[in-house]
Amino acid sequence: MDYQTLNFDVDSGVATITLNRPEALNAMSPAMAKELHEVALQIDANNSVRAVILTGTGKAFCAGGDLGAFVAAGEQARTLILQMTGDLHLALSRLSRNRAPVIAAVNGTAAGAGFSLAMAADLAIAEEQAVFTMAYTNAGLSPDGSSTYFMPRKIGDRRTRELMLTNRLLTAPEALDWGVVNQVVEGGGALAAARVMATGMAQGPTEAYAQVKRLLDSSFSQSLETQMELEARAIADQVASVDGQEGMLAFVEKRKPQFRGV
Repeated sequence: MDYQTLNFDVDSGVATITLNRPEALNAMSPAMAKELHEVALQIDANNSVRAVILTGTGKAFCAGGDLGAFVAAGEQARTLILQMTGDLHLALSRLSRNRAPVIAAVNGTAAGAGFSLAMAADLAIAEEQAVFTMAYTNAGLSPDGSSTYFMPRKIGDRRTRELMLTNRLLTAPEALDWGVVNQVVEGGGALAAARVMATGMAQGPTEAYAQVKRLLDSSFSQSLETQMELEARAIADQVASVDGQEGMLAFVEKRKPQFRGV
C-alpha cells in the first residue's frame, strides 16, 4: 500500500515506519496521524512482525504538530485536532499494546509530537546532533501523543514538569543522561543501530518481550501484591510456552536458543 506521508515495510520480522515529510521537518499532520494508525493496524494484524522501528527522513525525526494546518482550519480547528489526536493516539495505543518492541531511531530534532513519539517507544537511539524539546506551551498548547502518560513514568515527574512547563531543550547527551534515550550514536547512524537492535529482537522470545511490556505498563497502577501476582501468572505462561521451553532447554544444554516468537 502506498502512503503519502510515511514509508512502511516489513523485512525479516522487522517493521520500519519512516515519517516522510522532510520538507515540513516531518511535522505531524492529520494525514500522517491517519496513516500512522493504518500501519499500526497492519502491524497488529501481522504475527510475523517481531520488532518495530520508527524513524524519519531528512534533518528531523518529527518537529511537532503541523500548526499551519490547524491555523488554516479556522473555526474547524477544534474538530480537526480531535480527529488527528484520535488517529495518533489509536496508533500509539496499538503499537504500545502490540507484542513487538518499538525502537525509535531519532535522526534529528524531536519536538512536540516528535518528542512524544520517542517517549512512547520502548527503546530510543538518538544521533549526536538530535535535540529534544516539548515546545507545546510555546504555542499556547498542552501536550498530547501520550507524553503525559509515558514521560513521568520513564523519567520522573519533576523532569517531566520542567520539560513541559519551560520547554527546555535537551541535547542528545543530556537526553541520554535523563533517560530519554538509551543510546547516542554518530550522525547518520541511528537507523543502522536500530536495525541491529531490532534484528536481534526479531530473533528473540517475542511473547516474553510482550509480557515485559504489559507488566511494566501496569506497574504504576497496581498494588505490590497484585503486581507480583501478574508477574507470577506471566512467567507461568512463559514456562509453558514453546519459546519458554526452548529457552530453558538451551540454557541447560549450554547452546543458543532458537526462538520462534510463540
